[in-house]
Amino acid sequence: IRIHWCCCRSLGRVRTHFIIAFILLLLLAGVSLLRQSSNNSLTLPDPEDSFTIIMQTYNRTDILLKLLNHYQAVPHLPCIIIVWNNPSESPPRKLWDAFGPHPVPVIFKEQSVNRMRNRLQPHTEIKTDAVLMLDDDTLISVPDISFAFSVWKQFVDQIVGFVPRKHVTTASGVYSYGSFELQDPDKGGGDRYSMILVGAAFFHRRFLQLFQEQPGEVHTLVDQTQNCDDIAMNFAVARQLSQPVDMRNLEKEASSGYVGMWHRAEHMLHYANHKSRI
Repeated sequence: IRIHWCCCRSLGRVRTHFIIAFILLLLLAGVSLLRQSSNNSLTLPDPEDSFTIIMQTYNRTDILLKLLNHYQAVPHLPCIIIVWNNPSESPPRKLWDAFGPHPVPVIFKEQSVNRMRNRLQPHTEIKTDAVLMLDDDTLISVPDISFAFSVWKQFVDQIVGFVPRKHVTTASGVYSYGSFELQDPDKGGGDRYSMILVGAAFFHRRFLQLFQEQPGEVHTLVDQTQNCDDIAMNFAVARQLSQPVDMRNLEKEASSGYVGMWHRAEHMLHYANHKSRI
């Protein structure tokens, strides 16, 4: 009887310990799921406070991989879209994945034809309001990208970027296109920028659709020259604007919150001072 009683007590203890261990495992699993759910909710990007990088590339795989690695450190970035413009080769998905894991997903969009304007498609993967378009040979520091994004959020109807250009009317009535050194015969000087190259620029994703809705003759010209898509995009945006923004007026606009940042902005960032006449 004693042996039987001892065995029962031993089995009871084992059963109790098993039940306690099982409950603890359930509790730990629950805490883990809650923590994972909480982390996922915290990392979901806000479409208004994040942006998507779009980069078109052709035969520059080594440089592309280095750029992708660099831009992995950019905040507010849910994904990078690579417009793969080389129909004869497959994109380096496996090679890129072999360097993983990566905090920012990379989406390769393979193109059937090598066209400059392929980069200006309204891809369904773009879930953010802002787009940062970059050339595949352009490396911009993370602080400069963050600064440019903070400026764009104040002027979401503008193209905000790093490479300005201008146009002036010549005596023959033909527009001349160039950079700072191009002089305006009417105004004089070389500080009247009128457009921003989209190879290093922020703009709203709806502008991609505006570009697609331009006349077919515009697209044909871009395809024939494999150029001028920057100008075509600036034309499309200029038609939507009612009030041009001049960088020189920022210092007077205290409400914009950029007083004191003028000197930095003057040297590294320019607005497109769009006018409907371009």
